[in-house]
Amino acid sequence: MNIGSVFVIGLMSGTSLDGIDLVYVKFDKNRYQDFDILHSETVAYSEKWKSTLQNAIAFSSDALKSLDIAYGKLLGEVLNGFIDKFNIDNIDFIASHGHTVLHQPQDGVTLQVGDGQTIANATNLKVICDFRTQDVQLGGQGAPLVPIGDELLFSDYGFCLNLGGFSNISFHKKGSRIAYDICPVNIVLNFYANKLGVDYDESGKIASKGKINKELLEKLNALSFYTKAPPKSLGLEWVQEVVFPLIDQLETNVSSILRTFVEHIAMQIGSVIAGSNSVLITGGGVFNSFLLERIAFYAHIKITLTSSKIIDFKEALIFAFLGLLRSDGKVNCLKSVTGASKNHSSGEIFYPNRK
Repeated sequence: MNIGSVFVIGLMSGTSLDGIDLVYVKFDKNRYQDFDILHSETVAYSEKWKSTLQNAIAFSSDALKSLDIAYGKLLGEVLNGFIDKFNIDNIDFIASHGHTVLHQPQDGVTLQVGDGQTIANATNLKVICDFRTQDVQLGGQGAPLVPIGDELLFSDYGFCLNLGGFSNISFHKKGSRIAYDICPVNIVLNFYANKLGVDYDESGKIASKGKINKELLEKLNALSFYTKAPPKSLGLEWVQEVVFPLIDQLETNVSSILRTFVEHIAMQIGSVIAGSNSVLITGGGVFNSFLLERIAFYAHIKITLTSSKIIDFKEALIFAFLGLLRSDGKVNCLKSVTGASKNHSSGEIFYPNRK
């Protein structure tokens, strides 16, 4: 271990399946805020992998075990490619989020594929992964996990908002960090954009030309999830069981679906960050300028964006940080955020070629 400095590769795959985000980060162990993202990259999925991960929610338990190993091999290959590309030779460990296939914390279930032992053997490096399971076992939501990073790396901001597959928010209130999922974002927008033969609605141009379906908007805003108090989190299952059927029942025009859902997102987020000009916004949704316009409208704020590295790679950065806290035996899951029975240090540690 390097004295004073720690060098970590963090990797993250989000529910919107944009690809695998990787960062190579230098942390100052004495002052965590003094981090430096030395290298970063997003590796896109092949169509086969994208389809496999999209459909994995329906796999049998045996098929999921096989997927866990196969995806671990993929991550090992991607990591080795990243290390070779940037000639990285100083790595203390790898911190991997994996890819979420199942997330049903109310039933004590969460599964992120990407077997840690397989990754360790492929890279010949120490690997820390499976950050969510322990929290669920302790009665927590297992999500969101990023807020400890918001607290210790980005405390200058009043709110930390991520616009990924889902939107989630983190902020300090009455001495505790509060965080929760607000609503779906790209997991819905991209699904309907795909029906038009595009990966996503660039800058929100398609949505901006659609018409708001008022009945659909009202019913989306009336969903019971929005009345629940935090801690609370969302998964693909809820979107498939609740959101998609509601949309498909009331609207068939894709541009109107996108327009209506953008308005729904903006209303939900706007009500949370209303009046605050101290908002750090990250994630792929930041590049949907029409969505940001509508959020700013409902929040009555002017949105200022941070550096592209933080926008694109904040979650991978924070999973590298979660790994650092776990490696040092420090708390990386907050009960005030997840609802677990206690603060704890979560994550499984694997070493190469362990027998």
